[in-house]
Amino acid sequence: MFQGNWKCSGCGATITELPFEPRSTEGLKCRDCHQKSRGDAPRQNSDRGERKMFEGDWSCSGCGNKISQLPFEPRDTTNLKCKDCFQKTR
Repeated sequence: MFQGNWKCSGCGATITELPFEPRSTEGLKCRDCHQKSRGDAPRQNSDRGERKMFEGDWSCSGCGNKISQLPFEPRDTTNLKCKDCFQKTR
């Protein structure tokens, strides 16, 4: 986390901590204003909503096992890994 003394461009509230180092102060938003600007988009966190899963017929590039669901839609399937192989390479 990055500590600082910034102002929210939406409501003017003081922002003292951000999960990234801002390049500029233009367009910074507090958590509330950021969430309001996103509308009712589904959240990725399990405690805030369900994650959209994509169905398919893919193969793991590590072990060759079948992959039928992913939490994202792959653009390139040449380096897809199953959960076990992905955990081994982290």
